[in-house]
Amino acid sequence: MHTLERMPEHCDPYIYYRRVRPYIHGWRNHPALPQGVVYEGVTEYGGRGQMFRGETGAQSGIVPSIDALLGVSHADDPLRTYLMEMRDYIPPGHRRFIQEVERASVVRAFVQESARHEPQLREAYNECIHWLESFRTTHLEYAATYIFRQNQTDAANPTDVGTGGTPFMTYLKKHRDESASQRI
Repeated sequence: MHTLERMPEHCDPYIYYRRVRPYIHGWRNHPALPQGVVYEGVTEYGGRGQMFRGETGAQSGIVPSIDALLGVSHADDPLRTYLMEMRDYIPPGHRRFIQEVERASVVRAFVQESARHEPQLREAYNECIHWLESFRTTHLEYAATYIFRQNQTDAANPTDVGTGGTPFMTYLKKHRDESASQRI
């Protein structure tokens, strides 16, 4: 967390929003590109517009692996559908790792079964949940500062749609709240 909290030292919100973010948007659900992007010369696409998602933290295997290990679940809704779609953008080996951790992790069940006799185990588990929630809270605050509160001047760089094409503020809040609710 200490490293994450240092982000504003060298990453100005205005610079990020105006000079970095426009280049990491995807073409799916992007208001300025309703037909997607045509990749001329790519015969596999047959001249049809492509609707790829843009760069988003949901394409990293780190937090999904932590969720999987701790047994943090997310409600079956459009956010979960989106998170599962983002796995298509994760390198195959990382995707298999997440799937294996989801399949095999017994951490949450073990803590639930043992908590009555080993209260320190429950405390340690809840501390892990606390730090996951804290990470997600900081991420939410940065998203608000670096994107949502910026002055939108161009439809191609909307403040209410994430680079992955989602209502990111709603999704990030939901993620944080679902993490917090997993305490035992």
